[in-house]
Amino acid sequence: MVKITFPDGSVKEFESGINGLEIAKSISPKLAKEVLSISVDGEIWDLTRPIDKDAEIKLFTWEDEEGKHAFWHSSAHLMAEALQQLYPDTKFGIGPAIENGFYYDVDPGEGVVLTDKDLVVVEKKMLELARERQEFCRINVSKQQALDHFSSLQENYKVELINDLEDGKITYYRQGTFTDLCRGPHLPDTSYIKAIKLTSLAGAYWRGNEHNKMLTRIYGITFPKQKMLDEWLVLMEEAKQRDHRKIGKEMELFAFSQEVGAGLPLWLPKGAMLRDRLEAFLRKVQKQYGYQQVITPHIGNVNLYKTSGHFQKYGKDSFQVITTPQEGEEFMLKPMNCPHHCEIYKTKPRSYKDLPVRFAEFGTVYRYEQSGELHGLTRVRGFTQDDAHLFCTPDQLKEEFMKVIDIIFIIFKALDFKDFTAQVSLRDPKDKEKYIGTDENWEKAERAIIEAAAEKGLKTTVELGEAAFYGPKLDFMVKDAIGRKWQLGTIQVDYNLPERFKLEYTGADNQKHRPVMIHRAPFGSMERFVAVLIEHTGGKFPLWLAPDQAVILTVSEKSNEYARKLSELLNNSDIRTALDDRNEKIGRKIRDNELKKIPYLLVVGENEAKENRVSVRRQGQGDMGAMRVEEFIELIKKEVDGQLKSIYNE
Repeated sequence: MVKITFPDGSVKEFESGINGLEIAKSISPKLAKEVLSISVDGEIWDLTRPIDKDAEIKLFTWEDEEGKHAFWHSSAHLMAEALQQLYPDTKFGIGPAIENGFYYDVDPGEGVVLTDKDLVVVEKKMLELARERQEFCRINVSKQQALDHFSSLQENYKVELINDLEDGKITYYRQGTFTDLCRGPHLPDTSYIKAIKLTSLAGAYWRGNEHNKMLTRIYGITFPKQKMLDEWLVLMEEAKQRDHRKIGKEMELFAFSQEVGAGLPLWLPKGAMLRDRLEAFLRKVQKQYGYQQVITPHIGNVNLYKTSGHFQKYGKDSFQVITTPQEGEEFMLKPMNCPHHCEIYKTKPRSYKDLPVRFAEFGTVYRYEQSGELHGLTRVRGFTQDDAHLFCTPDQLKEEFMKVIDIIFIIFKALDFKDFTAQVSLRDPKDKEKYIGTDENWEKAERAIIEAAAEKGLKTTVELGEAAFYGPKLDFMVKDAIGRKWQLGTIQVDYNLPERFKLEYTGADNQKHRPVMIHRAPFGSMERFVAVLIEHTGGKFPLWLAPDQAVILTVSEKSNEYARKLSELLNNSDIRTALDDRNEKIGRKIRDNELKKIPYLLVVGENEAKENRVSVRRQGQGDMGAMRVEEFIELIKKEVDGQLKSIYNE
């Protein structure tokens, strides 16, 4: 017999060899239908894998990330089987589950180019195979067996992966006619998969190396019910309408130019205005919390990043080192702001009475991303971090960390991000070589984050292996208006950079001590944050933030002069106002400017000019009627003041 401990602490005895599916059946038939995977002593397993020793378990359904992962991982294998049957010369790379669905990187064979039309055929084949109720069978093999098998099939990509694996820890998964190299876990069989949509095709270099062959990446998503797929398709249509690239173009916020370079955004006047408002907002909040603004160069001596460890960790992923006419002198485009802030800290002696010191900078950094991975503002090569670095005593650490959480709360409230969780990202104790610093310092840093998050009442999850190489962190995961998750805002505790840069302060005992460093970026990067904000709001920004708060639309040329004077008056009254005096019909002007998501549309004709009035339309509310100009100024200022007072709790 084996003792099985459940998440609530209860313990039941079962015969040795019981599996997760049988345990679920013993609890209820409903659970047995819904369960998708199981964790056994913290490791995710197939439901059909026998348990032959005492263990702690947790059962996962579609509502759990672990359940979806097994579902989508199995779906990737199902797609691979369909491809193998339809295109027998296909060679396979990797096919993981991702946050929303799965993909498989494949080489479809000489002369075969897959198109969107082909995806429909593959979907049909997948459904056909799913209905066959093929079991996913886990098979342990030796490294040599795996090499022999995949070599005989000329699966060169799999052979390359096997060569990197450790003997004794290699498994296959087989369903129907398809066998794959895989750790799992998987569903019991293919019949769980009821609804399928292959969403897109892309190119992907093998192993992410642009010197390797370009494979075809096929993305897809599956569900246990057709209704769930139908709902997801509606959501995706909504997401398409909210795409920040589409809205950014319509609202004239940003652009890209191949002449400037891929992944290097150009902020247009209205986008720069939006970004300036966000920066001004955060500057005001930071001033209330005692931050000092600093500015650092866009480049730094390569030795600076060798001292910090960034060169060794990210050098190959950063931009090429810049050489100067001075022999032996090398610089890098700045990939991080923190080494520069460490040097600012060192510009004068520090006492414990001076701490905490809080340096803030909207610092632009540069990191090389492969062209295939660039995506609008969310994945770029040059971006501005709302960066700050706090230097404090160990006793001040938790309080300072909690104050940073307060700043993030203010930002989320201001921009209507109501649904968020926090991810505690710790190092993986099994892979300590990835990290720098002592175990003692890591344990202190991790404990400070966990305690601060608990005291702030944050809903948290813990992720091992997601820490930065120099310290643990707290990442904020936000759900937008249509339920998608984004990582926004991060706080990191660092005992290591102060050690590497030999930072000091004189303590009350008159001895030298190392400060603790906190890295924080509530927005993360201005580019990515603006992208998420656009998609969250659909471009309908709160009035205090909108690049244009109002636009004046002329009915005819006869009211142009009045419109120009009105525009000047409103702008001088700190109401950001655009003017549309094109020779177009008023209906066309209203439609065009509603597309630009401008909150207030002011229609002026001859009657309004005579009476010094405006006809007001509110975005999303329609016609508000005519009012005196002074009334409109009072209306808009009252709305903005109300929003800002709510944000700052004034």
